[in-house]
Amino acid sequence: MLNSTDDLEFETAENIEEISQLSALELCDASSSEQSSTGTPEKTGYPDSVYVTAANVFRGIRIEKSPEKALIKYGSEPLQSLPQYEDESLQRLSYELAFSTLKYQDILESILIDSYIFPSTTIPDHLSSLIVVMLYDFQDRKFQNRVITDNEESIAEVQEVENLLNSFKTKLAAALARCRIKHDALSIYQILPEEVRKQELRASTLPLYAWINTCKISPENVFSNLKKKGYNRVQSVLHIDGKVFAVDQHCCDVLIFPSHLKSDLINTDLFKEYKLIFQDKSRSLAVHSVRALLNMDDDILMVNTGSWYTVAHMSILTSSNTTKVFVCGVQSQAKDPDLKKLFTKMGCKNIEILPETFVNLESKDHRLQKVKVILLLPRCSGLGVSNPVEFILNEHEDADLLKDHSQGGTSEDKLLALAQQQYEQLIHAMKFAKAQAVVYCTCSVYSQENEAVVKKALEFQDQGIKIQPYRVSPPVLPLCSLKEIHLSTDKFFRMEPSEITNGCFLSILTRERDPSETVSVKDVLARAAAKGLLDGMELGKSSKREKKKKKSKTALTKSCTTESNGIQMKIAEYLNRETKAASQTDTLLTKPAASQKNSTPSAAVANPRKPQKASPGPLVSSVMKNAGSSRPCNYSRHRPEGRVIPLKPVEIMLPPVMLPSSSPQASRSQLPTQHFYYRWVAPKTSGPGYLPTSSIYKRGEKPKENLPSARLGHPRPWL
Repeated sequence: MLNSTDDLEFETAENIEEISQLSALELCDASSSEQSSTGTPEKTGYPDSVYVTAANVFRGIRIEKSPEKALIKYGSEPLQSLPQYEDESLQRLSYELAFSTLKYQDILESILIDSYIFPSTTIPDHLSSLIVVMLYDFQDRKFQNRVITDNEESIAEVQEVENLLNSFKTKLAAALARCRIKHDALSIYQILPEEVRKQELRASTLPLYAWINTCKISPENVFSNLKKKGYNRVQSVLHIDGKVFAVDQHCCDVLIFPSHLKSDLINTDLFKEYKLIFQDKSRSLAVHSVRALLNMDDDILMVNTGSWYTVAHMSILTSSNTTKVFVCGVQSQAKDPDLKKLFTKMGCKNIEILPETFVNLESKDHRLQKVKVILLLPRCSGLGVSNPVEFILNEHEDADLLKDHSQGGTSEDKLLALAQQQYEQLIHAMKFAKAQAVVYCTCSVYSQENEAVVKKALEFQDQGIKIQPYRVSPPVLPLCSLKEIHLSTDKFFRMEPSEITNGCFLSILTRERDPSETVSVKDVLARAAAKGLLDGMELGKSSKREKKKKKSKTALTKSCTTESNGIQMKIAEYLNRETKAASQTDTLLTKPAASQKNSTPSAAVANPRKPQKASPGPLVSSVMKNAGSSRPCNYSRHRPEGRVIPLKPVEIMLPPVMLPSSSPQASRSQLPTQHFYYRWVAPKTSGPGYLPTSSIYKRGEKPKENLPSARLGHPRPWL
């Protein structure tokens, strides 16, 4: 029992009057301030079970003081244990009450001492945490009595502490008023550190994020369902009090709602049937980054997932593939039935839970041979989160996170310990030889947990194994503002805490693929579709007609190549035959000319003209020059004086093709710019050895074959 000590009641009538005035001042100012700022109805208190749970949470996370300064002693034993809440709202109320008490711990302890509750009463140490928690709620209700329902189960310790506080009601109000005057503050809220006040302000305006379970409902049906319930789609929900929603710019399956609509939304069928799931946006950013890195049949390993909703979201995003999602770290086998039941309700079918912790997983585990992407969500300080209570309950984080938020920062020793754990996990993830990417995501604002961990892991990664090393890759998420582009200049994706989102750090580490591995067209199209590059396009198998076209094109290309090579060989053989024939003719013509010179020397003197060389055609000349032969052929023919040499008519026709040349400049200067068909014709005569032909033109008539459009009877005479 709590017994008052009568010998410590020494207040005079004057002191009692002063306390009454201060109490009236506190009640008036506090009531008007709260009603004008928030406009919320007056609070009536919590059930007894909420006080007990909040007291146990507060006892575990309270700020411990040195023995010489600690005037209030907290026991080491918790209050009687209660069964787990079936209603998550009661658990959330307990954590919120414990967190609020932690933020005002120094003020509440000073009020208890100033009002002589300590050490004027004999209070068991294990009830000290319950007294502090219930005192915070008592002053938050403006020292009004709690409303108790008839069907509520009462707890003896709660009733005992409540009676004690009611008996010291006037003294408690006076002590609170003196504390306000001492700090020159209108309310105890203004006594809090500035960083803590900023976090509370962000938490009060932070929108709600919910992702769509596309295994149960399409986004279009969600939009129409919300429209029937009176919700309108807008571009931004910021500073809007109506029933509105917006689609997130980074994740197309994430919807945004104003914070005041949570109580209305949570009772709709969309949330009761797991068609919409509330979750922090940072987790959606992580799973979408993993999805963009996957091929059709790649597996995923998730580490420190926290919320099972993150696992479900990853499973639903990969439901159309043959991907399997491995989750490690579930040590309690008793949770397996509940998790499987939850995943079945949500429509998840490709999840496999591993009982081992991540550090105990071997990189050569046969189950993980197809794992290509590892999602690492390490435990962090969480200082980028505006509402730590929601983060702890949703992500199953340690309640110690509340202590850091109540102080507005994390101690250096704790940061170093967290960074070392994160570094060890990241190094272990990089040892999986089959993995091609690691996605590292935190909700911290400290560089010691973000950039420093990644850079250190890259510097000391194992180089002994014969695989490509990891490197930082640019974000795969869209950058929707200049601020995001500026924050991502070093290839890290960052979001600073603001009134619309929590803080987030995201790093993608990838290694170059083995050159021996080939990526199929199906994988490339799947990756492009994941990035939203193929919106509106249907990906299916190619038709038989397209396959036939591809085969015919391939056969035509091969036949054309073979035919072209054969033509070139025949052209070369033809030129060689003509060259040999010309050289033999020159030999026959040179012998009679020499005998004639020797027999008639005077005729040579009388006619001083030297034998002229017959100029070959331009095409023959250029072809022979381009041949690059070290021994040029001589096509000059000596015409003896006064003698007509019978010539056999020959037709030469060459195609308009460019032969390979060793000196491109020389061939470019000698060949004509336009392609013509050239024909060598003999003079029209009826001498012996001549054959009549229809290709001999009359004198002065221009051959039509010189025109590009002229056609010959046989386009390829060398064949």
